[in-house]
Amino acid sequence: MALNDLERKRIENLVGAFVQKLRPPPHIRPQLDFGFRLTGQSIELFEIRPQWDKPKIKQEYPFAKATFVRAKGRWKIYWKRADLKWHRYEPVPEVSTVEEFLAVVKKDECACFFG
Repeated sequence: MALNDLERKRIENLVGAFVQKLRPPPHIRPQLDFGFRLTGQSIELFEIRPQWDKPKIKQEYPFAKATFVRAKGRWKIYWKRADLKWHRYEPVPEVSTVEEFLAVVKKDECACFFG
């Protein structure tokens, strides 16, 4: 079962506030910015950068993802490796709340999200 409208709005507010704190000063944002998307039962965090050979084209580079498993009431955490595939984040593979997911990303104890 997908997230309901109330859950989606709450998640958008929480993650939006988290991303807002991550964003660099306005004069740097054309070169580096952060964003998120909520698709189905997954939250995805990504960097926004200009394409190296065509700077007018903006590219999104996902680095963290959490997928809600309603049957367990848990969020599974993933990070994107150099092979461009999502892998479970082994130090903390799952959490029970969005706030915990954001805390794990912020702490980044293995330098998987922000390298």
